[in-house]
Amino acid sequence: MIKAIHHVSLIVADTDRALTFYSDLLGLVSDSTRPDLGYPGAWLQMGGQQIHLLELANPDPTQGRPEHGGRDRHIAFYVDSLDDLKTRLRGQQIKFSESRSGRAALFCRDPDGNALEFIEQAN
Repeated sequence: MIKAIHHVSLIVADTDRALTFYSDLLGLVSDSTRPDLGYPGAWLQMGGQQIHLLELANPDPTQGRPEHGGRDRHIAFYVDSLDDLKTRLRGQQIKFSESRSGRAALFCRDPDGNALEFIEQAN
């Protein structure tokens, strides 16, 4: 029945700050067709999938989450090069941790504490 994931929604405190992370740092493109939903936000394209940034009050605690994102709910992305991503993250002083499974993967958090996993997948 289920064929694919269309989008994932993330709650953010500041859309512009989140776009600096997701668009400027990670290179995702904002989708200008997002209608006025009555609150700020953005839709970001990743091939046939999207990330919806929702600027809303966050009902989840952002403190006390596991330091390693692999032990928290997270979104996983394929990337071409972990080395390139590490360079970008270090350039912005964003902490990350390597996957504990031995896979070529790393975890970090966005400015709002959402955990993200990046898995290297060679072309």
